[in-house]
Amino acid sequence: MLLKDDDSGDHDQNEENSTQKDGEKEKMERDKSQSSSKRKAVVPGPAEHPLQYNYTFWYSRRTPGRPTSSQSYEQNIKQIGTFASVEQFWRFYSHMVRPGDLTGHSDFHLFKEGIKPMWEDDANKNGGKWIIRLRKGLASRCWENLILAMLGEQFMVGEEICGAVVSVRFQEDIISIWNKTASDQATTARIRDTLRRVLNLPPNTIMEYKTHTDSIKMPGRLGPQRLLFQNLWKPRLNVP
Repeated sequence: MLLKDDDSGDHDQNEENSTQKDGEKEKMERDKSQSSSKRKAVVPGPAEHPLQYNYTFWYSRRTPGRPTSSQSYEQNIKQIGTFASVEQFWRFYSHMVRPGDLTGHSDFHLFKEGIKPMWEDDANKNGGKWIIRLRKGLASRCWENLILAMLGEQFMVGEEICGAVVSVRFQEDIISIWNKTASDQATTARIRDTLRRVLNLPPNTIMEYKTHTDSIKMPGRLGPQRLLFQNLWKPRLNVP
């Protein structure tokens, strides 16, 4: 009887301790969530020049020749930071390695805050991207011109722009700009024409528009037609 009573008492005490621990755990998770929300609230500082949208820099690097699943791709993307003003952008950008100095299969992504640089993101899934392949040595200048035009709202397509990517590869570099609605031909045409202007592209530069739906269907995140496109697009862009 005493043993039973003692066991029962221990059980009640264990339940109390467990309940207390659960309460503390919930409080910690709630505090963590609130802290995370506070961190995400990036606003321009006093006397700074606000951008129309907040943007986030991301970085990714992967092993070439290895197919990447959506899950492993997402895990491989590292968030650098979010900014809300011109001054905050330059504080990030001035400390970042330029694309031309990256090695291997590396990518910089600059997307509106809340949009992940993935085809499957809700903001991207019905969209697509303009792609330009560059010969080595041009990525840094073209990337800077592209993101400055994007931050300065030079594309004049409302909320259509999602972000931009520069992809460093062994024999070439690739820049792309993503938009929300692939089926809106007037918007994609305006983006193409603005891209030609801000990058000062030669008239004969070949640009390809690829929908994310097509990209998702391809096995491997680069798709099996990569070599075909590479052959079709020679010579690569050679901006004077």
